[in-house]
This record gives sequence, structure tokens and C-alpha cells, in this order.
Amino acid sequence: MRVRNRKGAPEYMAAHPEIVVTEPEVYKGKWHERFGNHQPIHIEVGSGKGRFITEMAKQHPEINYISIEIQLSVLSHVLDKVLAEEIPNIQLLQVDGSSLTNYFSDNEIDLIYLNFSDPWPKKRHEKRRLTSSDFLEVFQTISKNQGEIYFKTDNQGLFEYSLASFSQFGMTINQVWLDLHTSDFEGNIMTEYEEKFSTKGQRIYRVEAQFSAK
Repeated sequence: MRVRNRKGAPEYMAAHPEIVVTEPEVYKGKWHERFGNHQPIHIEVGSGKGRFITEMAKQHPEINYISIEIQLSVLSHVLDKVLAEEIPNIQLLQVDGSSLTNYFSDNEIDLIYLNFSDPWPKKRHEKRRLTSSDFLEVFQTISKNQGEIYFKTDNQGLFEYSLASFSQFGMTINQVWLDLHTSDFEGNIMTEYEEKFSTKGQRIYRVEAQFSAK
């Protein structure tokens, strides 16, 4: 998806090094030093404009959150929210999801969120899907033993692919929602995309998958 560049975004992001991590490799294995505590760490890979992760951080001050987004202009909107609401337990990284082992050590992350990831529907683009085996290897490496992925999408094809991918990778499918918004699931925080899609009547799918013991 092509995103319009936000004028002044690089300067804006650079002006807030207390929130935007410019050298994340420095904190590999030491993210608790960055946060100044030893709380669990949850990451969202592909945060978009950040409604989900900022709301999660506000509701769960006992957890540290890291927003990961490759597009600087998009990530700058997450910064807007963090600054406006003075959220202390969140950090922002402009990095690619495939390179996370450069910035996190083995077993450092407690939980990974994947929300409305690009489906990359063409077969030749399969390796770009965040639920492909290549990405799952990265996610398992940085996750705690038997860590989990929480995945949401409106795309039925991607959801079916992801369920198969998780299973083939040896993960345990703990819970599945085939129509999240008509279920009894409590505490759902909608992303910007989720609100847009659900307003159009599109079904929202969700799964909680767990890695096998290392």
C-alpha cells in the first residue's frame, strides 16, 4: 500500500529520541534498560497509525509495548498519540519485521501482535506475508519459550493461509474467532483498518497461536 509522505516527519521523529529509538541494535537483549523496568514486553509488527498499541499501552501500564512500522510517515502518527496522551510504556521502531533478530535477543519478547497485515495474495509474494515460515522463524527466535502470536485480519484467504502456516510450523492453535465482532470476546481494541472494514460489514478473523517448546 502506498502511503502519502508526511511533511516534516523525519525532523519530527528525530526530535523525540526518548520515544523513537534511532539505534535499536544498541538495546538488543537490554530493552528493560530502555524502559527502566523489568515488565513483560509486547510488540506489534506493522502498527499502522497506532490506535491498537497505544490503547493497549494505556490499559496495561504493567506491560511495555514496542510499535514496529517500516514506514516513517505512518509511524509518525503513532508518535502523535503517544505524545498527546503521555503514554510512558511504549517505544517506536522504524525497522522491517524480517530483521527483528538484529534488535531483539533470543527469548526477549513475551507476545507478538499482527493486526491487518498486508495479505500479499500472489503466490510469488508468499515470503512477504508476516505469517509465512520465514517470519515465524524470526518471531520464534525472539519470543519467550512457548510465546504467542495474536493475529487479526479481515482477509479470509490470509487467515486460512495463516492457520495452515502456524500448524505446519508446529504451533498450537489455542483459540480461533471466525467472526470476532459477533462473538463473546471481551476487550477487543479495534485498529483503524478494523473499524473501517467492520463498518462495511466485513467479517473480522482472529487467532491466538503458540510456539512449541524450544
